[in-house]
Amino acid sequence: MGKNITNIDRVAERIRQAAKKKESIILYADSDLDGIASMTILSEAIKNIGGNIVARIFPDRENDGYGVNTRALEFLADKAPALFVTMDLGIANVAEVEIANHMGFEMIIIDHHEPLDAVPNAQIIIDPKYNNDEEFKVLCNAGLTFMLAEEILGKDMSESLRRSFLELAALATISDMMAQIGPNKKIIEEGLRSLKHTMRPGLNVFFDIEGQGEVVAGGFTKIISALNAAESVDFNNQAYELLTTASEKQCRELAEDLLGKVRYKQHRIREITDEVERRIQQNPDGAVIFEGDPAWKGILAGPVASNIAVKYEKPTFIYRKGDTDSRGSVRSLRDNENSVEAMKSCKDLLITYGGHPKASGFRLKNENLEKFKVCLEDYFTKLRK
Repeated sequence: MGKNITNIDRVAERIRQAAKKKESIILYADSDLDGIASMTILSEAIKNIGGNIVARIFPDRENDGYGVNTRALEFLADKAPALFVTMDLGIANVAEVEIANHMGFEMIIIDHHEPLDAVPNAQIIIDPKYNNDEEFKVLCNAGLTFMLAEEILGKDMSESLRRSFLELAALATISDMMAQIGPNKKIIEEGLRSLKHTMRPGLNVFFDIEGQGEVVAGGFTKIISALNAAESVDFNNQAYELLTTASEKQCRELAEDLLGKVRYKQHRIREITDEVERRIQQNPDGAVIFEGDPAWKGILAGPVASNIAVKYEKPTFIYRKGDTDSRGSVRSLRDNENSVEAMKSCKDLLITYGGHPKASGFRLKNENLEKFKVCLEDYFTKLRK
């Protein structure tokens, strides 16, 4: 299905070569469901060809932010040289990839986010938005990784493994709110059909706890919410652990803990959304909604921004204010209001930014918060005129 994706054959061949020579392989993925599903798929594909994975890394979004970060690189320093593969991140990490290159890592980026002005100096990049693979621009990262796994394993991919990977890719595609067209339509249809009879204990456990009828009727959102509720601690991730363990007892404990986290997150999201709405009343005519607070957790910024953007139909920037800098999430739902392009017009004020046109993120020094807000107001006011 994905043979026409630029560089997919090169990456598959390089991974097969690394597995054959028993080279060290590092996998580094984002901590949301798309990244977790990508990690699971690629990790299991490499395991099937006897590859030597020496580290699986999930960054702590709350403390380290999004993407490849220097704390993770320091943690991995003694693993160099190694083949270092990023998933669902990396296309915006120009400086960090340069550091990794100097450390002796061979960098491969698998991403589906918008490239910025400069692109990292990686050995190989798979990113349909960077390589202009028009048909595949709709894919989430797990969709890309599924197609890479097909290329790596070829005829050696069993039908049961293919279905298992499709289940993860389907959940990630829905979670990342990708358009259900083109290759995504097939992934979702096949993946969800298989999911009802999944052999993966970490997914099957949700049917045991919640009941299959309840889970299916809800569009599998309970599974998606639970897997997204996991947080990365010491570069490990609870949802990845759930998806890859064979112990039914451990699966049940992990799933129930994640479902509990979902309930708490939903409560906090409602509280923060209510607070943002109270603030909006003080400036109801602004072109954008731009709100932050030291008490708000960064991982809740995206869901809050989604709620507000849907209700008020305005580009919404929600951030957690730290001691010296702030990190936030953006939702901009109108087709002609590209959040990445908006931030590009204000890039001199930002430390980092990037993502999708309708869902993105940013980091900046606190001293630039008000200037950034004014810059965004100006950009979107002119755009709407």
